[in-house]
Amino acid sequence: MNYARFLTAVSAARKPSPIRMLTELQQRSPPSLISLAGGAPNPNTFPFQSANIQVKNGQTITFDEVAMNRALQYSASSGIPELLTWMKNLQKNLHNPPTASYAPEKGQMDMCVTTGSQEGLCKVFEMLVNPGDNVLLDAPTYSGTLATLEPLGCNLINVSSDHHGMIPAALREVLSQWDPSEVHKPGSTAPKILYTIPNGGNPTGASMTTQRKQEVYELARQYDMLIIEDDPYYFLQFDKPWAPTFLSMDVDGRIIRTDSFSKILSSGLRIGFVTGPKPLVDRVVLHIQASTMHTSTFTQLMVSQLLHSWGQEGFLQHIDRVIEFYSKQRNAMIRSADKWLKDVAEWHAPSAGMFLWIKLKGISDTQQLIMKKALEKEVLLVPGGVFMINSSEPCPYVRAAFSLATPEQIDEAFRRLASLIKEAL
Repeated sequence: MNYARFLTAVSAARKPSPIRMLTELQQRSPPSLISLAGGAPNPNTFPFQSANIQVKNGQTITFDEVAMNRALQYSASSGIPELLTWMKNLQKNLHNPPTASYAPEKGQMDMCVTTGSQEGLCKVFEMLVNPGDNVLLDAPTYSGTLATLEPLGCNLINVSSDHHGMIPAALREVLSQWDPSEVHKPGSTAPKILYTIPNGGNPTGASMTTQRKQEVYELARQYDMLIIEDDPYYFLQFDKPWAPTFLSMDVDGRIIRTDSFSKILSSGLRIGFVTGPKPLVDRVVLHIQASTMHTSTFTQLMVSQLLHSWGQEGFLQHIDRVIEFYSKQRNAMIRSADKWLKDVAEWHAPSAGMFLWIKLKGISDTQQLIMKKALEKEVLLVPGGVFMINSSEPCPYVRAAFSLATPEQIDEAFRRLASLIKEAL
């Protein structure tokens, strides 16, 4: 893979921060080293001394004075070593990526910690997308992705999808306007990246089948594209076995994967991960050096302590409990939808994630219905247009989240929504 062809001029121009490199060198050095190099503040001047954090299973995460001094200090831009090591082992066990054993320059799997997967996504797009580039995605899609891509001045090309995600035949049709043998020629407008949420898509709840992923990956090989596998709902798949990921199929080193702890440990701790070919992950880290510098050392140490105490088995047991909760919530929402909405709407039950994507019958656009009349009925959903490439076009869909409301609240919300739809018809 020639990774240089994918980089924007800004990303290609990034250079390592000498100060950041010295900081990381110092952290790997023996205690006998006397450093007058770094500009780190003296932790003895910080007001925080220690902390004990109670975990729901009765464990305690302890920060004594030594640990607290480290937690309150600068750390490596790629992430603290023990958290990265734990996560790399998890990725290898879950996905068995072919690239794990590759040489670094050949696309060896590497990782970095980001301040939520949103930071990772934002930096990946800024690394890869030039003004005027053609970028492929399957809309409706995550509004945060659209908010990141639209200011970059690229052309967003929609690939049709259904409740099983992106349709390979539709992707093949979109790509047919370019000759695969000419994608490397100067001035080629062939897309270089494809973005998708493969599990429990936000907003649709769609999850791609193994067969579709394989077909999409082969098309990416044919046209030499990178695939951005944005998978924050990977750990919220309701049915086992979980479908293989793009990362698990990646023989070339063309997958950049974003993972998130927001849905399973905490959304406020802001911890995500970028996994991908080392030459590209290195570029993301250079951007982190020049922007946020690193994700909070405190939250990384807190999560790392928890994961090391659990081990992978304990972590996956926690995931099973999270899945059980969301599966019951999903079932409650489907029951209420069947009860109140079957005459006025249609939907597919999601196999992952937090959302039900509902098409209202006889309603051409849900924007005014939700933003004005729904509030009068004291029920709130997200109008579907915000997830579309052109948000001004009429859209008959709404997104309902089953993460926070109780089954009783969901039932009452759908009763109010049904009444609202019937009045609007």
